Amino acid sequence: MTEQARPAQKNYVRQVLELFERYGDAGAIVAWDGRRSYADIRRTALRLARILHDQGVRAGAGVAMLAIDTIDSAALHLALHLIGCRTIWIATYAPVREQVDFAVFAQPDVLIYTVTERRERIAGELASLTGPLKIFSLGAGGQGMDLFAALKDDPGEFDLELAGPDPESLFYTSGTTGKPKLVCHGGSYYAALLDIAEYYRMIGEPPMRFLVGASFTYVSGQTPAFLTLFEGGTLFIDEGADPVQTLATIEKERITSTFLTPAQLYELIDQARTTPTDTSSMRYLNVGGAAASPARLAEAIECFGPAVRIVYGSSEVPLITDYPFLDRDPDHPERLSSCGRPFADTLVGIRDASGAAVPPGQTGEVWVSGSLLMTGYWRQPELTGQTIVDGWLRTGDVGHLDEDGYLFLVGRASDMIITGQGAANVYPQPIEDVLVSHPAVRAAAVIAVPHEEYGEAVHAVVVIAPGADVTADELRELVRGELNDLYAPGTVEFAGSLPMTPLSKVDKRLLRERHHGGAAEPSGSAS
Repeated sequence: MTEQARPAQKNYVRQVLELFERYGDAGAIVAWDGRRSYADIRRTALRLARILHDQGVRAGAGVAMLAIDTIDSAALHLALHLIGCRTIWIATYAPVREQVDFAVFAQPDVLIYTVTERRERIAGELASLTGPLKIFSLGAGGQGMDLFAALKDDPGEFDLELAGPDPESLFYTSGTTGKPKLVCHGGSYYAALLDIAEYYRMIGEPPMRFLVGASFTYVSGQTPAFLTLFEGGTLFIDEGADPVQTLATIEKERITSTFLTPAQLYELIDQARTTPTDTSSMRYLNVGGAAASPARLAEAIECFGPAVRIVYGSSEVPLITDYPFLDRDPDHPERLSSCGRPFADTLVGIRDASGAAVPPGQTGEVWVSGSLLMTGYWRQPELTGQTIVDGWLRTGDVGHLDEDGYLFLVGRASDMIITGQGAANVYPQPIEDVLVSHPAVRAAAVIAVPHEEYGEAVHAVVVIAPGADVTADELRELVRGELNDLYAPGTVEFAGSLPMTPLSKVDKRLLRERHHGGAAEPSGSAS
């Protein structure tokens, strides 16, 4: 069929390109392989779109991305979305078998990959399993056209009149609660980020200098990255940086904002105590991805000041609530345990098992709605229908709202510990918060383990500070005193560290697998 010019009013990329033209030579991206201005990104995106379009890539094509982050990742993403493609972000950390299985499930028509021996294997497997697959490489020596080399031949720019309809992106969930799913976000998600960035500019927020550690593979990486770029800030890509490098970058580049998981925050606090660093440029030290200990958040405020900001979101809804400690109310110290109030146009409600709303203070499942909501799970209509009900997403998280709309989480519904010791449900988060409040404890994770009499029992895995000394009985009594007997861990295990997912979240699924059919000693000590 002959390609004709399409109405492009729905394609958000055209608005982005207009913004980038206005930002011009201002610095946009700094990465391990160089720097790019906004004019550079705009020109590269239009040229990549021209190359891909000339090679037959059309609107609606599924494009599997198996690439490391570079200064040109944003431009490649925009080029594909300008054409109207569906980008499929393959997690680079995953085992080869899992990468192939999910790529096949996503039904790609095109593969773009960074040339490495491992990715060559994946490219070969995909080509054999998916039928006709157009392949492009990023670098010399790979299969198909080298897109970076083609850029050097000045291919000209894409005709904006050929811009495709509303594009899509598929992302993995993190997989901490089971087998990862493919979350689908349409162009409306990126358009919402444009609106948020416009609001920031309108209220006079200075352009961000954002240090991002999460890959473009994840929603948690793309959300701050594109918010920064749409706002006219500078994005610093530093994937996999350790605390020493993070602190050095903050000081050297005068970083104003970054995102850390609680585990990364704790490491940064500990490092900052031994490495004097000027972090006065920080405006938002965003903490999210998992619940953070109030005790360690208090340490973070001591260390980094009121820049600390709690954010709560998921792959399905990247930003749900936020709580900037700059705005904290001294009359409500308990809100250090909350994740704040709804962000932007997001709505948050608490509902019971029947789906009925419950009043403030009552615990139930967190339901959310708003412009950042996913369109659904790719090729899983039944799961989508169970998760999105009348425009509201069931998060699977359990919590309550206070009278002023602050959200407090107690855990995931799937993490609930069902113990015959009492009638009340036990959730891990309150127990973990109490454990980490002990000065000797640096981190803790609470899970259910099998118990012959009660069905399930509370088990705590605890990481102790170097040189500290504490016993299991001490920690058990601490929890009993702060909560009650039902919450006191039946068993306490002392570990050198907690297992982490590639996104630096505690891998409770792995902890549960390790303890299936067995339990730790009921008492003990660590020093």
